[in-house]
Order: sequence, then C-alpha cells, then structure tokens
Amino acid sequence: MSGGIDSTVSAMLLLEQGYEVVGVTFRTYDSIKESCIAKEKGCCTIDSIMEAKHNAERMGFDHHIVDFRDTFRRCVIQNFMDEYMAGHTPNPCVLCNSHIKWGELMRTADEFGCDFIATGHYARIAERDGHVYLRTAADTKKDQTYFLWMLTEEQLRRTIFPLGDYTKDQVREIARQHGYEKLAVKRESQEICFIPNDDYRSFLRANVPDYNERVHAGEYIDKEGKVLGHHEGYVNYTIGQRKGLGIALGHPAYITHIDAEKNQVTLGSNDDLLATELTYRPFGRPLSCSDASSSPILAKVRYRSKAVEISNFQSSIFNNEISSLTFSEPIWGITPGQSVVLYQDNLVVGGGIIL
Repeated sequence: MSGGIDSTVSAMLLLEQGYEVVGVTFRTYDSIKESCIAKEKGCCTIDSIMEAKHNAERMGFDHHIVDFRDTFRRCVIQNFMDEYMAGHTPNPCVLCNSHIKWGELMRTADEFGCDFIATGHYARIAERDGHVYLRTAADTKKDQTYFLWMLTEEQLRRTIFPLGDYTKDQVREIARQHGYEKLAVKRESQEICFIPNDDYRSFLRANVPDYNERVHAGEYIDKEGKVLGHHEGYVNYTIGQRKGLGIALGHPAYITHIDAEKNQVTLGSNDDLLATELTYRPFGRPLSCSDASSSPILAKVRYRSKAVEISNFQSSIFNNEISSLTFSEPIWGITPGQSVVLYQDNLVVGGGIIL
C-alpha cells in the first residue's frame, strides 16, 4: 500500500470479495543527499507511509512497514546510476517491480502466511496453453503491463490485480463512494520515486562517487563524425532529446546516439531517430507465443508508444541470449536501457532490455 488511491481501492475491493487482507508498505530509499525530503510522491515518504497505515486501520486490517532499502539501493538505484553512466536510459520501475514489489514482497507474504499478493497496478492475468501470462488492463490508457513484463510465471500465479477490469474514473468513483473524497481527487506523480524534482542529473552528480572524473565537456558530432560543437557531458542527454542542447545549428536537432566511452553525443534530424531494427537482451523464461494463434506479435519500446508488429519473432530465445527484432514499420526513438515488451492477443509473451 502506497497511501494512494489505487492500492487503497484495491484493498477495498479485496475485502468486499471476502479476502483476508494484510497491508504492507515498504521503505525503499532514504533521503539520499536530501533527495527525498518534502516530496508529495506515491511511495515511501513518511507522509505516504502514514497515510497507508491510516487507510488500513480505517478499513480494519493489520498494516506493516517493511524495510527494503538495502535491496532497493543495490538492485534499483545502483543499476539506475550504472546505466546512465554507461550512456543508457534505464527504466527503474521494471527492476523495482521484479526485485522489490514482487521479489522481496513475495518473501514477506510467506512470512505473514499470505497466499497471494495484490497491488494497485492496472493489469490483468490470463491463462493460455497451461501457462499464466500478463494481460493488458481494461483501461488501455492506464495499462501498466509495460512495467511488469519481467515478472515470472511463478510470481503471476500468486498475484491478484483488483483494478485490472476497472477504468481510472471508476476507481475514483469507488473511492468517493467509500468516503475517500480527498483521495479521489489527489494528483498523481509521474516522476521516478527516488529522484527529487525529476532531476536525474543532480541526483547522479550527488551520488556517483567519481562523477566529476567521468563527466566533463565533450563533442557534439553529426552522423558522419563531423564535430558540430561541445556539450556539457554525455550523461546530461537522452535519445530523442531536442531542448536544452545548448547549440544552434539553424535547424531542429535531436540526440540520436550517445557514446559514453568517447564522451560524444550525435545530433541528427527527427528522421534519423526512425529505425526498423533493434538488438536486445531478453530476461526470464523463453519467449512463448502461441502456435495456435494467428495474431501477430507486437512490440512496444516505450510506455506510451504504439505497439508495432514484428516479423522475426523467435520463441526459442532464452534468458540473456542477445537477439534482434525487425519491425513492419519504423519506430521512433529506440533507446538503449529501455525495455522492449512483446505482446500477442493482449498478452505479454516476452521482453528484454534494448542494447
């Protein structure tokens, strides 16, 4: 329970369905270099922890606060810093869901004698061919399967998504009906939970020990390697970025490539960000589409991007085996460090980290 509307309404629905509910809120970070003080975010601030506890007590079930800070720093924050320092753009929510919200929480559920874990994510679960899969949520605008693709089948078999069949508006109405008017109108944060003011650059500067030795001015180049000017250090930029480049070329320029080793950032046009192929490293079980389905395999490379059909799906690809995908149409802004998630019939059938 985060103290927010989604986890709170999830608990309401579970109680109405007859489940015995135990509430858990976990601490995942400290105020790293004053990074988390006075932020109105959805998870693990003191205010949100206390709000979650209050909501649980109001609904009449036990609530526990568990400390996952060491694991979170080791698995999520350290990866975030390592990836940015390698010139990539990581997605920490994917690792947090896999290692913390399910990995650590599953062990906590065992300690409390709970059969299932339930969260406020907008996703569903479906069975096919004897296996359990993530299924996209009824509210396609809120669907969060892109961030959950790394969950294992074992984890999914013990998971309940109470909000999977509801829209966000319906969830807000349920909160109102139960007397949680303030919660129903509470603004949601879209920021990374441990990054203050959504300023990852300041976070890296404050928390990477050798930041100043590794990050310094470097060259902007074009795709032919011609030097166009100088930038302030490669970690300050992401693929697809247009604003804040500090260079005037007389035409719109976008970040199209980042070379951390050479400290070079390539600039190009919007069209230079279109590609029909990517390489990636899959994780988890072998990719598993259904031979019985005639539906195509679709891929998403960003949370809000359109799913695009791929033409070379290999169901035999295994964990950590580098592979490639070819798309039926160009995709904009393929970014190393982000996830590529594969769907068939609205089921997640695979995923990996873009290289």
